[in-house]
Amino acid sequence: MGFFSKLKQIWQGDGAPAGQRQPAAEPPRPEDDGKWREELTLALRQAEPRLSQWLDAIVQGVEERGPVLDERLLFLFEALDAPTQEAEEFVSRFNAWLEGMGYVKLRDFRSELQYRLALALDLEDEEDERDRLFLKLSEGISKTKEQITKRIDSLIAGHGEMDEAFWEELEEILIMADVGFEAAQMLMENLKSRARKEGVKETDRFRDLLKAELESIFKAPKRIQAVNPPEVVMMIGVNGVGKTTTIAKLAHRAQMQGKKVLIAAGDTFRAAAIEQLEVWANRVGAGFFAKAANSDPAAVAFEAMDMALAGGYDLLLLDTAGRLHTKANLMEELEKIKRVVGKKHPGAPHRSVLVIDATTGQNALSQTKLFHEAVGVDELILTKLDGTAKGGVVVAVALQFNVPITYVGLGEKMEDLRPFDGRDFAKALLS
Repeated sequence: MGFFSKLKQIWQGDGAPAGQRQPAAEPPRPEDDGKWREELTLALRQAEPRLSQWLDAIVQGVEERGPVLDERLLFLFEALDAPTQEAEEFVSRFNAWLEGMGYVKLRDFRSELQYRLALALDLEDEEDERDRLFLKLSEGISKTKEQITKRIDSLIAGHGEMDEAFWEELEEILIMADVGFEAAQMLMENLKSRARKEGVKETDRFRDLLKAELESIFKAPKRIQAVNPPEVVMMIGVNGVGKTTTIAKLAHRAQMQGKKVLIAAGDTFRAAAIEQLEVWANRVGAGFFAKAANSDPAAVAFEAMDMALAGGYDLLLLDTAGRLHTKANLMEELEKIKRVVGKKHPGAPHRSVLVIDATTGQNALSQTKLFHEAVGVDELILTKLDGTAKGGVVVAVALQFNVPITYVGLGEKMEDLRPFDGRDFAKALLS
């Protein structure tokens, strides 16, 4: 039984229907040493079965970090029947992060706390968390929505039927939103075909057609998830796209899910890149491996693989260089890294993840094409989606390369790298 089910059992144990639950108990007081546990149990049972509501009960009367918050967090894990060691590790890591960030007041770190709890307690798919993500996504793509949705509204208002004039105007809207000419053509052909099959001619049905088409475009293909541990993920992408911070955020997510993570600094041609990655590894509490600047990146990968195997790591995140001005050399280097880790650990790298910057629009497409043709791309992560009106590139890369988008960056915080859901994106874009 999952943690969510367990706490839901606790909540349902009082036998009171949802509409008849009593008001939450008074906030537990730290000075009532034994009594606060009883009051907090009551508060949790009377709360709605949502992570945000449980967190409300935990932080009632708490305004800043300290022993009181620590005790209540440990109590929440205990109520969920989680192992004591996991609870203590969670609190210890969280306090180390708070110390590093200089956060004291609850208002400054509550959102991050909820995100970490969702990962640690396997509640990220819980309805409350999905609502939070949808709201974050809607806010993040507001500039793209303004570029696309408002123009589509005007398009629909100006045409009664989906005639040639309608399609021509739609093409212009898509290109302006950085969907690109080729992808715009593909999308329109798919939409025309869908409209014919469903016998739809009126423009007032167009939004539903577009939403359904976008959902089908973003539907990720099935793939084998099992790997021979440790899982090796090769991170690729040009310099400046946010690859380093993305690696840190992926490490952070994995650790919150109970995995032991090693980060390897394979971009050896920039000493600053090695130093920056080490800072992030220390900040999120991941293992770190590096060699001197200008070392052979394949040698870094080989020795990092040794360390991952010997150290019992669950995940190795391998950074690589992104110097596009030496394209041929870069691609040869990436191929060599793949060969080396594959010899050391059969099946590795298990995934090649390309990080692209959504604000670069059509340049993101050309980068995807280059890396996909040269070394193969298994997944895409789009960063900086919150700061661009060019979010149409999301549609373009999914259409043209049939590579799943697994995460999107919606801000600078650890919690701002979120799983990508095509249905939510289509709904947020057209809402």
